[in-house]
Amino acid sequence: MVYAEVVNKQHFITDLTNVQWKLIRTMLPYEPYGRPCRISKRRILNALCYIVVTGGQWRLLPLSFPKWQIVYYHFRRWQKQGYWSRICHMLRSLCRQWEGRHKHPTAACLDSQSFAGSCVIGERGYDAAKRIKGRKRHLLVDTQGLPLGVVVTGANVSDSAGAKQLLKSLGRKRGITKKLRLIWVDGGYKRGIIEWCDKWHSINMQVVNAKPNQKGFAVQPRRWVVERSFSWLNGHRRLARNYETLTQCSEAMIWLAFMQIMIKRLT
Repeated sequence: MVYAEVVNKQHFITDLTNVQWKLIRTMLPYEPYGRPCRISKRRILNALCYIVVTGGQWRLLPLSFPKWQIVYYHFRRWQKQGYWSRICHMLRSLCRQWEGRHKHPTAACLDSQSFAGSCVIGERGYDAAKRIKGRKRHLLVDTQGLPLGVVVTGANVSDSAGAKQLLKSLGRKRGITKKLRLIWVDGGYKRGIIEWCDKWHSINMQVVNAKPNQKGFAVQPRRWVVERSFSWLNGHRRLARNYETLTQCSEAMIWLAFMQIMIKRLT
């Protein structure tokens, strides 16, 4: 017996418009083999956008979307195949070219952000400086605030160790950082990671320190770009806390949030 899928015509503000779908559909994975999926990829992507923005649970997806098992299956499958980061890299190149820049940046900004974790099991730690128990996202962005690399670790991992893990994950063969020559960081990055970055990646890591007599918050040159990117992520409720068991899923949620941001910018 074949059960028909329940389809509701209800729409949400997180759904992709026709123009946005026309832009993104060619970047989604093409699967010529196996049984063809009867569920539209657009509806799957709309469900994922709903999850990231609203922070809802998988099992509480509205009936307008496919079953949560189908949505989660495609989310994990495309995450394992590296499609979420690949889509964001293509969108970032389009955004830079649209602004009259080269698709490969020469300068970037690196920083980390600790965020609290929920009661789910998985990798996590305690950040004594921020007094936060959870995880830490390490983010490398270009001068426009668009992502180059994302790594999620436990909150107890230092900024220098997270930066090394992020740069190793990028590598030099993928072409993402082949023109990158300068990275701005804050004072939390030690001398060891700066020398390692210059030796193995030929990238100058420049520390932007606060002013000697500074009191309270002040916008720092160059570093404000990555801080603004973190504020963009804070607008997505799924990223307000850690609800993912695997750090790879946390990274995929960040890529999905940036994907929505760049699609809106291009359209």
